[in-house]
Amino acid sequence: MPVRRASSTSSRPDAFLGLGSNMGDKAGNIARAIAMLTEARDIRLVCRSRDYRSAPWGKTDQDWFVNACIGIVTELRPEELLRRCQEIEHRLGRVREERWGARVIDVDLLAFRDMVASDPALTLPHPLVTERAFVLVPLAEIAPDLMIKGTPVREWAAAADRTGLEPVRAAKRKVPRTS
Repeated sequence: MPVRRASSTSSRPDAFLGLGSNMGDKAGNIARAIAMLTEARDIRLVCRSRDYRSAPWGKTDQDWFVNACIGIVTELRPEELLRRCQEIEHRLGRVREERWGARVIDVDLLAFRDMVASDPALTLPHPLVTERAFVLVPLAEIAPDLMIKGTPVREWAAAADRTGLEPVRAAKRKVPRTS
C-alpha cells in the first residue's frame, strides 16, 4: 500500500511522530489524535504510514496495539510539540498508571529536524526508536532516509525483529446483494 500523503506538496517534514493505541477503537484513536494535532494551523500533516498491528512491548500481558507514524511540518519548537502531544493524549483519556501499560493513545516525538537533545524533559531522537519494530517499520515507509544515530531508518527497520508486526488490512465494505 502506498504512503498516504496529506497534500500534493513535497514539504520535508520537520518532525516525525509515532502513535499507538491498545484500548477501544485503536485505529480510530490514532485517527482522532492526528485530527486533533492538525486542527490548529501550526501543525500540518505531510505524510502518514499505514496502520500496523503489533504485539505489546515492554509489558506483554495486555492487548495488541495499532501503531502508525506521521511526518509533520510545524511552527512549534520541539518542547511545544511535545506538550501538544501530551495534551492530546490527556484529552483522549490517557491515564499514565504504569510504564508501558495499556493506553487509549500514545503520541511520541521520534525526531525533530536534525536535532539531538538529551535532557530530562526531552530526548531526541526518541531514546528507544531503534529498538522498536512497531516504530521503525512504519517510520521507514515515510522516511526511509531519516538518519537516526548515524544510520538510515530503512537499515534499522531491515534489522528489526518484526515478530508479531503486520499491516492492518482495511475492513472490507459489504456490498448489498441484488436480487
